[in-house]
Amino acid sequence: MMVEIKRLLVVALAALACVGMWGCGDWFPEDGEREFFGYYSRPHIVGFIDDSLVIVADDKEWTQETSDGYAIEGRGHQRLRVFNYRVQEAGPRWTDTLDNFNDECNYALGQLSDSVIWGGQTSLYTEVWEGPVMTFWKIGEKPNELEIEKVLDGCKVDFRISRLRKWLGGTILALDEKSLNATGDACQYAVLDTVAQTITYKKLDENLKWIEKCDDVSAYNNEIFCIALKRDSLGISLWVDNDESDMIEHPEWTKSYMGNRNFILYGKMLRINGNIHSVDFEKRKIIRQYETYLLSASRPEFQNESGEIVSYK
Repeated sequence: MMVEIKRLLVVALAALACVGMWGCGDWFPEDGEREFFGYYSRPHIVGFIDDSLVIVADDKEWTQETSDGYAIEGRGHQRLRVFNYRVQEAGPRWTDTLDNFNDECNYALGQLSDSVIWGGQTSLYTEVWEGPVMTFWKIGEKPNELEIEKVLDGCKVDFRISRLRKWLGGTILALDEKSLNATGDACQYAVLDTVAQTITYKKLDENLKWIEKCDDVSAYNNEIFCIALKRDSLGISLWVDNDESDMIEHPEWTKSYMGNRNFILYGKMLRINGNIHSVDFEKRKIIRQYETYLLSASRPEFQNESGEIVSYK
């Protein structure tokens, strides 16, 4: 499954490199120059490579004086860095910076696979994909861009995309936080085909209706893996093709605590606010690991499972 997705991305991105005509938007100054601050801020976790390496994104703020005397501002010059968040090291394992403006293209919207961060053109003042350009930033390389055509199949109202996940047949699943439970003419999910460069919005058919209960969902070896919070019994359950395969209880949680969870599946790592787990797709198990926290709003600083502070400049 992973090999197939990599093949599709390689084929599509290679074709794009030959054409070389699309971009997230070139800025032609009509007013004064955009002046960037001299420091980065807003670090946030955008993905995990494994159970010790985390991908952190940040950016710089800019200001600009308009021709009518007003000052406007925004963010850009996005940066990705890879850190060991369990053991203190001298600095990041890898880092790269772009010369971009986030309002034209946000290259760090989320994680697609262990080493690929996705992004693209967003709706104004949001961090959700609007299109048509979508980007794929592989650790160790520069971002690649695809121009994506939207297609509606059996539904009339699309949604802005906040998550990309590996899906069946080597395609990519696209969701927002609430789309699976959409009703009426609203689309519930979308399938991204990077070779055809299309994203097709759909309603769940009878074979997929069961994933409405999922808080996050992905595919592995052509099987559907569903992660669902068990709000009544305080825990997390793993479903594989609609059969419950595993469950971990969290008796220390409360129902109100679970109602405010920041629940994200990063590849094989599962983060519920500070609680970190991993999903063993081969054994169909959730592995409870430890807690870690991003402590600082100005630099990557973590507290590991032993309570030690791991901090980087």
